[in-house]
Amino acid sequence: MVRMAKQGSGAASKEEKKAAKQAAKAARRERFSQIWQAFQMQRKEDKLLLPLMIGAVVVTALVLFGIGLLIGQEWFLLPTGVLLGVLLAVIIFGRRVQKNVYAKAAGQPGAAGWALDNMRGQWRVTQAVAGTTQLDAVHRVIGRPGVILVAEGVPHRTKGLVAQEKKRIARIVGQVPIYEVLVGDEEGQVPLSKLQRHVTKLPRNIDKSQMETVEKRLAALASRSGPAMPKGPMPKGAQQMKGMQRTARRR
Repeated sequence: MVRMAKQGSGAASKEEKKAAKQAAKAARRERFSQIWQAFQMQRKEDKLLLPLMIGAVVVTALVLFGIGLLIGQEWFLLPTGVLLGVLLAVIIFGRRVQKNVYAKAAGQPGAAGWALDNMRGQWRVTQAVAGTTQLDAVHRVIGRPGVILVAEGVPHRTKGLVAQEKKRIARIVGQVPIYEVLVGDEEGQVPLSKLQRHVTKLPRNIDKSQMETVEKRLAALASRSGPAMPKGPMPKGAQQMKGMQRTARRR
């Protein structure tokens, strides 16, 4: 009886491992498909992409090959140069895709919320905590700096939204700093392409436990205030870039 139970447990374990391997394989195929789609899209729109990527591989390989000639290790350094060149080509590809996606997303409703959702690290993003029928929106971010209110839309409308939201949450968060960020290309605004960098460079004022407390308090406030506004549309090419970013981070 015990032996049968062990055999059944072993069979179940094998099935679980097999299912996990299949899931991982499917995820890899999906990521590769996303990267390939992003590459095809970028290649059609960016005529410099292939020359820059090929040039990165060739130049890096030649430089290391030349260094190898000087020290008598040319055939050892050549493969290293090729691998480093491929890595540099991938970086160039990622940067140009990211620049292209941000350029297309700029000015679209929901673009700032999408950019915030794709930040690395422990950031608690709530999209469209306030907005107008003209698709102006204020997004809330909780992080080590405190609370960041990020507004996108027409400035004279979003300034009022931010002021109302700040007043609404100030009594809830106490002494936790509240930052205001207006996304745009005018003076005093933060361009969409620099939004993530701007937010992550804000000073650290609170610890993780305080973040948890602030998040719980604001969640309770939101539940009393009613449902949030719907998220804006995801910019074209954003899904492929997101998959590519995950793959790049793993490498």
